[in-house]
Amino acid sequence: MIIVTGAAGFIGSNLLRALNARGEREIIAVDNLRAAAKFRNLVGSDIADYLDKEEFLARLGSLRGVRAIFHQGACSDTMESDGRYMMANNYRYSLALLDYALAQRIPFIYASSAAVYGGSSEFIETPEYESPLNVYGYSKLLFDQIVRRRLEQAGSQVVGLRYFNVYGPRESHKGRMASVAFHNYNQFLADGRVRLFGPHDGYGPGEQSRDFVHVDDVVAVNLHCLDNPAMRGVFNCGTGRAQPFNDIARTVVATLRELRGEAPLDLAGMVSAGLLEYIEFPEALKGKYQSFTRCDSTRLRAAGYTAPFASVEEGVAKYVHWLATHPNG
Repeated sequence: MIIVTGAAGFIGSNLLRALNARGEREIIAVDNLRAAAKFRNLVGSDIADYLDKEEFLARLGSLRGVRAIFHQGACSDTMESDGRYMMANNYRYSLALLDYALAQRIPFIYASSAAVYGGSSEFIETPEYESPLNVYGYSKLLFDQIVRRRLEQAGSQVVGLRYFNVYGPRESHKGRMASVAFHNYNQFLADGRVRLFGPHDGYGPGEQSRDFVHVDDVVAVNLHCLDNPAMRGVFNCGTGRAQPFNDIARTVVATLRELRGEAPLDLAGMVSAGLLEYIEFPEALKGKYQSFTRCDSTRLRAAGYTAPFASVEEGVAKYVHWLATHPNG
């Protein structure tokens, strides 16, 4: 039996499908369907059972035959202001699962976040670079710190993956926290143009840069961890490249224009044609925004992960083609 928390969420639902593709069917899917529309992400997956996140925690001690836990469930809203909720949901809940996994000697692979680095200019898995800008990032960092303290005595695998900016299929339920690629796609369909932030933090219009990683690559790293039980600790999970938001917008617009049979345009041509415009940077995000991220992949590569990661041009084009045939996202 494999447990996947956050199974109706973005990364969890894609992980379910990847496990099914491997022939795994004995899977317990755990989530909170209070926002019922997320059920769509479970449709098409073959699972043994579904449990609400609170029911699952109550029954955890009685579960038998569990082979591994993929803990993808969390509140990922970086603007969430209720710190008590964030710490209970992201930290305390995760700690209960970690206690169970260590007691039962079950591999435990969980979602951390690049938000732990905050405004750092280096993204290396050591404390001197960790300085979160919001309570979401802190909830992830505190759990990583606990994991580090317990690793030396751990009798089973524990792996935390610090996801950078993930995009791809089955994220529409995330609303405003969905990826830039998702929002750019829908903006262009609705308004005929894409809007990006203007100059901020020393970066030109649309030039703030992130490590954008396709969800298929994130899933592949999770499965690599499962296949390599000697892999333990906290690892970055990103492409190792920083690409500007302009690259996302340009690829979205170019791919949609290609699907419509329209002539290609470069970035300047898109701006000139009014297909891309820049807006003033929001006051609410100042001091809480990462203008630059780039995964340092040294530890992940040293742990034996050798597969390439899709670039923005490859991954976003693939995603736009998927969105064009899946109108519910």
